[in-house]
Parts: sequence; C-alpha cells; structure tokens
Amino acid sequence: MTAKSSNDDIVTGLKMADDYLTKPFNLNELLLRVNNLIKRNNQVQNKLSQFVIGEFTIDFNSFVVSDSKGTPVELTHKQIKLLKLFVEKPNEVVSRQEILEKIWGFDVYPSSRTIDNFILTFRKIFEKDVEPSTYFKSIRGVGYKFTPD
Repeated sequence: MTAKSSNDDIVTGLKMADDYLTKPFNLNELLLRVNNLIKRNNQVQNKLSQFVIGEFTIDFNSFVVSDSKGTPVELTHKQIKLLKLFVEKPNEVVSRQEILEKIWGFDVYPSSRTIDNFILTFRKIFEKDVEPSTYFKSIRGVGYKFTPD
C-alpha cells in the first residue's frame, strides 16, 4: 500500500510484488485483494503435494520421506516447510535471513545454527555417504542452495 500512484510507480510496484494498492483506498477493495492473494497462495501450496529427490519421495501432506524401499522418515512441520521452500527455489541461493523469516517468522529468530542442524538432518536423509553434498549446498556467508539435478 502506498501513496505513490503514478503509472510508472504502479508498474514498478507490480513488478516487485503480487499486488499494488494506492492510498486513499476503498476498504472493500483492500479486503477483496487480500482474499484473492490468500486464495492464490493456497492454490500454489496445495499443488505441491509430493516431490522426488533421487530415490526419495517427499510427501508434503503427511510430512513423510520414503526411500525406494518404502522406508518412511517422519519430518517436523518446520522441516517440511524448509524442504518446500528449497523445492520451490531449485538452484537458487536461499539466504539465512529468508529462511528465518519464511520458516520461523518475524517474531521468532532461532540461532543460525538451527538452520545448519536442519540442513545436516536433510543431508543425513537424502545424501547418505555422499561427499561433497549433492542436493543441499552451503553458500558460505549467505545461505544454502538446493540442487535437485
């Protein structure tokens, strides 16, 4: 939401965000826009229910990772959210800051070692006896990159 209402400002804003609303605004319009963004977000989240990494299948609905033999490993809610974040951004560097904001939120900031422990868990599940890391690469001083290929 902004007071900038020139055509250039609106175009720039829409390139940077999902929506753009200038002030003054109509409250009903704001509520409709928020509802539309929530619907769109729910549709995207619901589309991704499973993902395959090597011989492993991640079921985002049941929080279970199964290997090719069907052996299940149960994950926590935060672990599955972090996996989903990586899957949605393949081959992109995801910063520690982004991970903290998207997985833990703005109100709770665990130590950055917590993220390292999550990545270590993922490596133990998906990269047994693989050196160097195949899927979850550390990007020194920035964060991590998920490389599914």
